[in-house]
Order: sequence, then C-alpha cells, then structure tokens
Amino acid sequence: MGWKLKSVIWVIMTTALTCGFLHHLVSPEVLNFERLHIFLFNLCSGGTLLIYFTEDTKQLSTKGVVFLLLAICFAFFSFLKWYALTLIIPLLLAAIIESVRIRHFGSWAPKALFSAKESSSRKFHQSSLLCLSLGLIISSMAILNSEYGHWFILKKLTLDTFFLGFSFPLSLISMSVIFSLMKDDDKPPTPVLKELSFWVINLGVIIFFLFILANWFIPQVAIASILFLAVSLVLYLYLRLGIRLQQKAFLTSGILFLVITSITGILYILLAFSPDYNHQQALPLLRMHAFTALYGWNLSGLAVISRHGDFPIRLHSRKVIFLHWFTVLLLCPIGYFYPVVAIFAVLCYGWLLSILLFSHGKVDKAVITAEDTLLSTTMKP
Repeated sequence: MGWKLKSVIWVIMTTALTCGFLHHLVSPEVLNFERLHIFLFNLCSGGTLLIYFTEDTKQLSTKGVVFLLLAICFAFFSFLKWYALTLIIPLLLAAIIESVRIRHFGSWAPKALFSAKESSSRKFHQSSLLCLSLGLIISSMAILNSEYGHWFILKKLTLDTFFLGFSFPLSLISMSVIFSLMKDDDKPPTPVLKELSFWVINLGVIIFFLFILANWFIPQVAIASILFLAVSLVLYLYLRLGIRLQQKAFLTSGILFLVITSITGILYILLAFSPDYNHQQALPLLRMHAFTALYGWNLSGLAVISRHGDFPIRLHSRKVIFLHWFTVLLLCPIGYFYPVVAIFAVLCYGWLLSILLFSHGKVDKAVITAEDTLLSTTMKP
C-alpha cells in the first residue's frame, strides 16, 4: 500500500474515533456524530481496504477510489439526513463490490460457499464481500421505508440499526485472514470444525439480527451464547493450527477482543431486558462493547489486510499490543464520559494507527517467503 493511501486511511480512521467523542462539544440533539463515527470506520475505511485486499494490487484501483469517494458522500449525506441523496449511492457501492467479488471468485452466484472443496478462508472472504453488497442494498431499502414509505413499523426497525450491519463484513474478512494462516489439517474433526465455524458465525449473526428486530429476549441470549462458543472455537483452532508468522500474536489479540465483545454483548442483552433497566447505567457496558468490536477486533483484521504485502512489521511487538488494549479497553470507554480522557484516547489511537500503517521491522526472508506462499494460495480463484 502506498503512503498516500495509508495517509488517507489514517485520517479517516482517526476522524472516525474523534466523531465518537464530539458529543462533548456538540449536543447529540443538535448534531449526532454517531453515524459518522461508525460509517467512516466501517464503510469508508473498511470497505475500501476490503477492495484493496481482494484485488491484491500495489495501488488502490479506480474502482477502489470511486468506492471511497462515494462512501464518504454516503456517510456525510446520512449524517446530515439528506436522505434523497442516499437512496442511490448504496446501490452504486453495492455494484462496485459485486463487480470485485465476481471478478475475483469467477461467478455471480456464490456456489463456492456450499462446496466442500472451497477453503474456509475463501468462504469467509466471499461472504464478506457478499454481506457488504447486500447490506448496502438493504440500507437503501431501509431508508426508503423509514423516510418515505413507512410500510413496516417496528421499534427496532431504524436506520441506525441497519447501519450497524456494516461492521459484519469486516468481521468476516478478519476471519478469512485468520483461517488462511492456519495449517492444513485433514484429520477429523478439524475440517468439520472449520466448516461449522463458518456456518454458525454467518447464519448466527443473520438470525441474531432478525431476533433484534423482533425484540425477542430468550432467542437473542441463545444465539449470542452460540456465537460466543463459535468465537471460542475459532480461538482454539487458531491457537492450535495458526502458523507462527508475525501476524499471529496480533490476530490472537484481535480474537480475544472479539471474545470480550461477545461477553459484553450477552451481558448487555440481559441488562436491557431486566425489569429495572436504566440506559444511563448500562451505557458504560454498551460503550465498551462498541469500542472493543470496532477498534479492537475489526481494527486487528484491517491492520493485517492493509499491510499484507509489507510483512514483517512490528505488529508482534508487546508494546504495540499493550497500546492497542490500553487505548480500546480503557481510554476509549472512559473518554466517552470524560472529555480530557477522550483527548488522550484520540492521541493514543492516532499513534497506534501510525505504527500499524507506517512502521517497518527487520526483514526476515524466510517469513516473507512463507507468507507469500500462503497468501498466493488462498487468493487464487
């Protein structure tokens, strides 16, 4: 990745986190920056890096540039509530994602998802692209329903609920990277466990989202618990089968963030449906859940795919991992409530991003050769 694209990603991602703290300066009743906070990270940065990783080019392609510009427009138009302008942009973004997916995987129909011969890594990769394109199309339909049609009315059927779905494709591409860096093991039950992980995670999140819309308590807890077990299974597989490349420590750290995200998600559901539920009292837990999901788990995967051609770099450093955890698990949740801490959170996050995007390390030719072999194998259609 060229330094210009790295700089653009750094600015967008840092701005994204900053928007998460702007309620200290501007009341959400005047301007709610939450959408920018989510969109700039998930859709603008995440979607662009997904295209960059899939196309596997040295520079961001024309499609990637157009996607980034349209995604930024969509983010700001949604933030300003200019909904007439946001109806068509998601469809254009979905068309770009689908063209990238079809070219890379060779078919418009995702038949490979149902093939036993397709690796779990490639299944997660294609699911990530497919999920993003479908999410964009559904978001356009949600805007049409919410702002103009009013055909379906549910308490949870809001634009912000649908917009949160842009985080899921980033989770899937992170899973793709993790499974691509596992050793091949055809001995039972490993192949079954990998396939089970793929389907439980994909179907589980979809079903979980439907239960959220229906506002059903017991099913939400059940599916959230199943997803927690699936994440724990992925952690077990990666610890046992993960190849000892430089990314392993950083990605293991990312999965641990996801474990925390799963636990805090279950706890929040239990709180939300309790008789004495108080939103303000539950807000610290909700903020920790959101920050660990976005800037812990998702950032771990994005950091690796953004630098997949640059390894080895200093992602294995204990200091880098400590800075990541200190920023996401401590400074960000506290900074949501205290503006002075928010300033330190943004500064530490910007420093972390600069390390993840721009740092270099001692070159180990054996590591590079091993990684190139792995990635070239998993990237083949």
